[in-house]
Amino acid sequence: MLEDINRTFAKCFGWVFTVLPMGLKFFAVLALVACIFALINLRALGFICAVLAVFCAFFFRDPKRDASFSEDEIVCPADGTVLSIKTEDDPNSVVIRIFLSIFDVHVQHSTVTGKVGEIFYNKGTFLFANNPEAVKNERNLIQIYRPNSDRFAHVEQITGAIARRIECWVKPGQDIKVGEHLGLVRFGSQVAVYLPKNAVRVLVKEGQKVQGGLTVLALWK
Repeated sequence: MLEDINRTFAKCFGWVFTVLPMGLKFFAVLALVACIFALINLRALGFICAVLAVFCAFFFRDPKRDASFSEDEIVCPADGTVLSIKTEDDPNSVVIRIFLSIFDVHVQHSTVTGKVGEIFYNKGTFLFANNPEAVKNERNLIQIYRPNSDRFAHVEQITGAIARRIECWVKPGQDIKVGEHLGLVRFGSQVAVYLPKNAVRVLVKEGQKVQGGLTVLALWK
């Protein structure tokens, strides 16, 4: 019975031990404000701040992902729901768009082992991330190339309508392994993956729930 209790506790509250340092800062500030409101008898405001503090900690969680992959596998960069799989501006590329709700893990992972190419930041609008027009939102494209190859599996971080802050943790020319961290987009976002259309077989489907660093997105042909 004790094992069952420990398993249930770990499942419900294990995320507490995975919160990123930036999440702890948000939590600490909001928790302090909640205490101040409680002390001056503004309990409703204190309760709201306490809820926001817990939410911020939950949002910035970074669960450990230790999956291993073969060289033929292209890994999903983010948790969320697949919005679309289609060719867009470039007829030679297929684009897989993933919507991240505020309840999804928002850390992005590298799709393949390789090298970071150029990183292109573009200002834009701030529509909700599940809006088809969100492709015009503020975004950050991280080029990722396979070693000794012209094959690519680029990742684009796209802001949503809330908070709208992109964190990029890699630099051009950096060597990177599949599943390693790329960055994070705060409070609701979209992530797009660009793949060479004729060189891959996409495995996921529209509407499918995926997990960054765990789900195999596609296979090299």
